[in-house]
Amino acid sequence: MNTEKVTARRLTAEEVSELGLQDEIFVSAETDGLPLDCYAPAFLTEPGKNFEGGSFAAKTVFDEEIHVLPDDAEGRGIWIADKTGEEIEVLQGAGVLLNLALFVPNGNKESLEALYGAARDAFGAGIVQRWNEEVVAVPDIKVDLFEEPARGRKNTSNQNRDRRALDIYPTRVRFMEPSDGWKFIVEPHKEIVDETPTI
Repeated sequence: MNTEKVTARRLTAEEVSELGLQDEIFVSAETDGLPLDCYAPAFLTEPGKNFEGGSFAAKTVFDEEIHVLPDDAEGRGIWIADKTGEEIEVLQGAGVLLNLALFVPNGNKESLEALYGAARDAFGAGIVQRWNEEVVAVPDIKVDLFEEPARGRKNTSNQNRDRRALDIYPTRVRFMEPSDGWKFIVEPHKEIVDETPTI
């Protein structure tokens, strides 16, 4: 486990309530079923000024969400870098996990192996790993993928409905999630024809 010593100071609930989303903090690095006796870099999930009692919510750089009561004497608390503080152990990152969906035109086993080999050459053998490989044939069609509010307005035509274009490839829908309060709309693809008169 790779950690580094950071000089930091534990904050009170009042001090945390003055923090914004950009302020780097340190919270317990514990994950589900894995107790770690150190801290992880994190950020509040909403400005501290929105705190109305209960616990503060923070998300670590390792995408773990944790709820903390800063004034709980038995808890790990929330810390911020401060040269006048004390030393704490902060967990360091080992790298980046990429969750990729690769489209290979007319893809076959040889081309997929070539992609994998190129990645290993770039980052080093034994570093790049395939955790989950799913090969899916892609139909040669296009769709219009839109997002629109989940509660659509009544008595409005499709043309006037609030919507935003996202993509034209149907398989990508499997790897996407709609925005909060929006839903996906999939329609047959229509080429945009510009009928603006030209001189």
